[in-house]
Amino acid sequence: MNVQKWYQAVACGVVTLGLGAGAAAEDWPMWGGSPDRNMASHTEGPMPTDFDPGTFKTGSDEIDPETLSDNVRWVAKLGSQTYGNPTVANGRVFVGTNNDGRGDDRFVGDFSLLYAFSEETGEREWTLSVPKIGSGKVGDWEYLGICSSAAIDGDRVYIVTNRSELLCLDIEGMANGNTGPFTDEGKYYAGMNTDNSPIEIKANDADIIWRYDMREELGVFPHNATSSSPMIIGDKVYVSTSNGVDWGHTNIPNPRAPIFIALDKNTGELIGEEASGISTRIFHGAWSSPTYGEHNGENMLFYGGPDGWAYGFDPTPEPDADGFGIFEEYWRADLNPEHYRYRDDGTPIRYARPDGPSEVISTPVYHDGMLYVTIGQDPEHGEGVGNLVAIDVTGEGDVTDSEIVWEHRDLYRSMSTPSVVDDLLFVADFSGFIYCFDAKTGDLHWTHDSLSHIWGSTLVADGKVYVGNEDGDVLIFNASKEKELINAINMRDPIYSTPVVANGALYIATQTQLYAVEAEQD
Repeated sequence: MNVQKWYQAVACGVVTLGLGAGAAAEDWPMWGGSPDRNMASHTEGPMPTDFDPGTFKTGSDEIDPETLSDNVRWVAKLGSQTYGNPTVANGRVFVGTNNDGRGDDRFVGDFSLLYAFSEETGEREWTLSVPKIGSGKVGDWEYLGICSSAAIDGDRVYIVTNRSELLCLDIEGMANGNTGPFTDEGKYYAGMNTDNSPIEIKANDADIIWRYDMREELGVFPHNATSSSPMIIGDKVYVSTSNGVDWGHTNIPNPRAPIFIALDKNTGELIGEEASGISTRIFHGAWSSPTYGEHNGENMLFYGGPDGWAYGFDPTPEPDADGFGIFEEYWRADLNPEHYRYRDDGTPIRYARPDGPSEVISTPVYHDGMLYVTIGQDPEHGEGVGNLVAIDVTGEGDVTDSEIVWEHRDLYRSMSTPSVVDDLLFVADFSGFIYCFDAKTGDLHWTHDSLSHIWGSTLVADGKVYVGNEDGDVLIFNASKEKELINAINMRDPIYSTPVVANGALYIATQTQLYAVEAEQD
């Protein structure tokens, strides 16, 4: 297995309260589509169940458009490795990738990119080009690309970069000028910490509005990759810091750094930070993304920890004695059964063993008073025991023994975010199995072996379940308690991200291509 695949995939997996200002009713403006992160669309369809993804031109990694079926709206060339999940809003499609094959002489070598495409035509409108940190595999894996999913809020785009930054961008790019207050894009593209001459700015470059550097401001140490997808609630933008262990995989360089923070979405000013000590318990890296929900009139922020616990917080930080905004912790639940953490004689089981504990890499999903979350590890650690847990979010303190409604341990480690619709829960694990559960009781309805690793998540849309795998297959099921495989379409390229739907089209990012597919015409 290529070790790059894991560190590039963790970020796939995953923002606005409801829809961003001006966003269409069926946009997909954030990872998970909405702040509850439920990978289910309310589109009425119809959505495609069959299409031909075409074939590569001879000696090329570009698709021959003459070989596409008529219901493929367009296909756009990406880099050589793509692990970012598409988001769609306000007439544009955003996806992270790397710099291979870009063809811009100003940017030579290893850069991480965010592409903005026209939703209608697939034409590339502008590109964010992010230099590497220069730390190698330890903190910024080579040729990784941007793994965060962009969040769109009105005319602003929020993205977490490979440099542990949160950037706010103008949705128009530089086409409408450099709107500031950040105006050093040329220096930024050349590498903020180098003596390189500024790069010439063009109309097809991204326009950075503001920049928040989590390494510089918070002292975080990203392990191998920075992975978090922003979530926007009101005037706040929430993001995970991706703090992690060092190259020795045992020492935590900064155990006092917060695991997630909130900034003012308009100015980039720090508003609040987590202070529950989660960074002191990191197994590997904090790659999950925050989730939001409302229950009985109370707002909650949820987080899947790098320590294998799920957390519920007050989303409004309160100042401590020193005036720092701190998020109050409501509850926490251990997602690892005791026998994952300890042997019968009480000896701790070392992390990364197949029978040992795991962290949360997926994004928790909030639905109807319940939080659903899986545990998993770096696939380079191999397959191992997993768990899918359903938690009642109304508890206080340690709710491991009181508020876990059900759990299912007979699945493998997972990086997949669940999809919940009509009391059915669909989820995949890294070993390639797809599951359908009763969301209320945890009863298992069916499983399916895709015969290949699954890095992304399931998507439910128009009564169908879509999921891609490492072999490049897109599997399509009926979203029902009886298993019915409608189709399996091979994309001729591995898939490490998650399909999404927006405004009547299905978007699939493979390693090298982005497809927009419509329903078949009668």
